[in-house]
Amino acid sequence: MTPKQRAVAALELRQPDMVPTFELEFQLEEEMFGKAFLRQEDLRGLSASQKEYRLKANAEYMVHVFSQLEYSIIPVHYLELEDALQTVRYLRELIDDEYMLCAHGDGTYSIPSGHDMVEYSCWFFEHPDEAHAKARQMVEDALERNRKYVDAGLECFIFCADYCFNDGPFFSPKMFAEFVQPYLADLVARTKELGAYVIKHTDGNIMPILDQLVACEPHALHSLDPMAGVDIAEVKRLVGDKVCLCGNVNCALMQTGTDEGVIASAEYALKHGKPGGGYIFCTSNVPFKGLPPERYQLILDIWKKHREY
Repeated sequence: MTPKQRAVAALELRQPDMVPTFELEFQLEEEMFGKAFLRQEDLRGLSASQKEYRLKANAEYMVHVFSQLEYSIIPVHYLELEDALQTVRYLRELIDDEYMLCAHGDGTYSIPSGHDMVEYSCWFFEHPDEAHAKARQMVEDALERNRKYVDAGLECFIFCADYCFNDGPFFSPKMFAEFVQPYLADLVARTKELGAYVIKHTDGNIMPILDQLVACEPHALHSLDPMAGVDIAEVKRLVGDKVCLCGNVNCALMQTGTDEGVIASAEYALKHGKPGGGYIFCTSNVPFKGLPPERYQLILDIWKKHREY
């Protein structure tokens, strides 16, 4: 199977020839491959021809990095919309149909910053009509952006609004059902109508709202956060026949734990996520800047050891 075919099989709850892998973002490219991916600030002040050259070179570098990592899904991030769309077009020329391409695509309420959390919370109680109107507009804005990505050649979206802390959701299940779930379901459905796959990401303890997330019918759930006590074995038992699972190697252990602990976490994720298909191997968040590269390589080695069905 091609890398993309493996991702499609997993997202459609089928069993590929081997477990696919990807990451929400990959932030260790400089440490592992020698230079950083292009950021928007790198394009400021360039002429049109200079920008075109940099975008093409960056797309070629992305293909090199992600093919070496053996990803099935290539994430497109760090650039503003028009430059990201052009990057998708360049990538599609380079990879044809071998890999899937993904970008962020959410448009729902998430946990606010700590600076305005009280005001944000009160607003939903004091101005529910405004909150619903804004939620509807956020969905429309996200759908307009997602449509442009699909037209450029992208096939998958990561919905990255975070809903949960380690001890549970920011919104109560009742509030989530009113202000988030219907709009998430609408955005998922309409993004799928564009022909794209949808992976819903949220960190934290999702268990109190797991049923609501699955009812929105994304193709996959991402992170299944072990640092919040989410057990991939339990999630697989509860909803593994309804949604693909992505995760959930413990990022905290990867930074501060022992090699033995990291190996155990990777093996646990594969042992319980893999059976029957419908599983994509990855960390519980991202391989973030500052994470020891050898720790990320370690979990890739474990994946290669156990990935075949």
